[in-house]
Amino acid sequence: MRSVRFILLRSIVLLYTSIMFSQEADSYTIKEHYTKQEVDIVMRDGVKLHTTIYSPKDTSKKYPILMHRTPYSSRPYGKDEFRSKIGPNEFLMKEGNIIVYQDVRGRWMSEGVYDNMRAYIPGKKGKQFDEASDTYDTIDWLVKNVSNTNKKVGIWGISYPGFYATYSLLDAHPALKAVSPQACIGDFFFDDFHHNGAYLLSYWRATAVFGYEKTKPTTESWYTFPDLKSKDQYQFFLDAGPLSTLDRYYKEDNVFWTQLKEHPNYDEFWQKRGIIQHLKNQKIKPAVMTVGGLFDAEDLYGPFETYENIEKQSDNYNIMVFGPWSHGDWARTKKRQAIGNVYFGDDLSLNFQKNVETPFFNHFLKGDADGKTGLPEIQIFDTGKKEWNSYESWPPANVEKKTFYLSANDELSGKSGAGASEFISDPKKPVPYSEDVKMVFTPRKYMTDDQRFAARRPDVLVFETPVLTEDMTLSGEVLAKLKVATTGTDADWVVKLIDVYPNDAEDTEETQQYLKMANYHMMVRSEVMRGRFRNDFSKPEPFVANQKTDVNIKLQDIHHTFKKGHKIQIQVQSTWFPLIDLNPQTYVPNIFKAAASDFTKQTHKVYHDSAIEVMILK
Repeated sequence: MRSVRFILLRSIVLLYTSIMFSQEADSYTIKEHYTKQEVDIVMRDGVKLHTTIYSPKDTSKKYPILMHRTPYSSRPYGKDEFRSKIGPNEFLMKEGNIIVYQDVRGRWMSEGVYDNMRAYIPGKKGKQFDEASDTYDTIDWLVKNVSNTNKKVGIWGISYPGFYATYSLLDAHPALKAVSPQACIGDFFFDDFHHNGAYLLSYWRATAVFGYEKTKPTTESWYTFPDLKSKDQYQFFLDAGPLSTLDRYYKEDNVFWTQLKEHPNYDEFWQKRGIIQHLKNQKIKPAVMTVGGLFDAEDLYGPFETYENIEKQSDNYNIMVFGPWSHGDWARTKKRQAIGNVYFGDDLSLNFQKNVETPFFNHFLKGDADGKTGLPEIQIFDTGKKEWNSYESWPPANVEKKTFYLSANDELSGKSGAGASEFISDPKKPVPYSEDVKMVFTPRKYMTDDQRFAARRPDVLVFETPVLTEDMTLSGEVLAKLKVATTGTDADWVVKLIDVYPNDAEDTEETQQYLKMANYHMMVRSEVMRGRFRNDFSKPEPFVANQKTDVNIKLQDIHHTFKKGHKIQIQVQSTWFPLIDLNPQTYVPNIFKAAASDFTKQTHKVYHDSAIEVMILK
């Protein structure tokens, strides 16, 4: 019988090392068309990075290099062991490219010490190194030593490899011509492990992947996952209690767990590990195509911020693609694209690979490289109308701001009002983020989940428009400008933007058996703000009990048409469990060290002059 530990390890491998793409087996084999070489490339400080090179057997022409740097293993290891698929997609694989995989510093078969989200060093001197210099040194070796290359290099990566792709843009090697950061981490205080300072408890088990250091190159995993002996994550974490009780699973040898506990605020430790701020301070030269999923539960902040900051600072070729995908869906070839219960269309990922990703790399690595790719600046999917749209800028030029107020009588209206709605928030009975009973490694499906179960709880406030008489497309940023009060001295604030379907909405094959799409409450966007960070992520401060206070929450951008016959709904709550950890609601300096006695029931108010600002497409 397979252990939980084995299943978790297998999930990691499938998620991160095979995420590049999958397809039905055919007669094409890598071994038949490519030769494989494994080399250890020496970095400027003497450390060797393990690198695998797949080169086309057809040597009658020269090929560009497509590189992927990863902390998740460049396996399989051994000169006679081949991947079943290589490259960003099957089209780039079959047409012929030199495909390179590299274990980053300190991971798997590479030497050195791993540093999670290693900080960038501007103006490096001598043997100083970071991920930018490791990428530069690798490219420099490849263009000088690999046969049959045209000496043009492209880099792609999804998730953490997407972070390394972004990193390659800093102090870029002259041979680097095209980069595609995909679902790219931008900053661990806003991606993956935190959202606006709230700790993502649902990612706690992933701490094993990043926290344990190895002492020498290895082809075998040196980390293990905690065996929780539970199939109900809500109950497991509720029973566990305060975060400090989880220390029994991760000891001092888990470096990342220690870092999380010792740096609960956005201090210098986190600030220097973010990549976004460095995009503001450097002119980017390679062509960039940032790719993201509008329902990516892991890395939604990073892709938007990456595109927008490059666009503001640099004059390079810079485009953005966002589809109705969860984490990495665009690299797969599943015919029906759906997130949870919501179906969006057929062959969306395959079409992206063939008609967007492949032309992008080919233009800059094999073609004229003059920027005339035929691709629009912005390609983004309307998740309400379920169709692709193209724009020349983001947000689109023809948008105007509209303000909705969280009014009395549960109304979402155009008029501000007096008074407030209130609810009791009890840490012993937190609002679930999903009504599914499960134990997942990282959550995904909840991004479009039906929110009726939450709307019917007394500790969730609901504000709703009348039935819409015409389509309304929200395109761009969503900003919640809450005015709140609490009887306690700390609180989290969660805002969800929801599309309420009409009663005649039809089920699809994705609809869960216990649900109906009639009156479905589709979550379109959601976000949390740890209240102590309402003014400054670096300087937490308590609430003054019963004092009206501003809390602004930026929800990530959307492109969604609320169709005629639908309703727009806003839900406000204070717990979202166990997606995020529990706030004691009594201010303590460090929630990772809070005691059980610090967690108290409190009454929260949301005043009726609270507003939701959106951008409406004209």
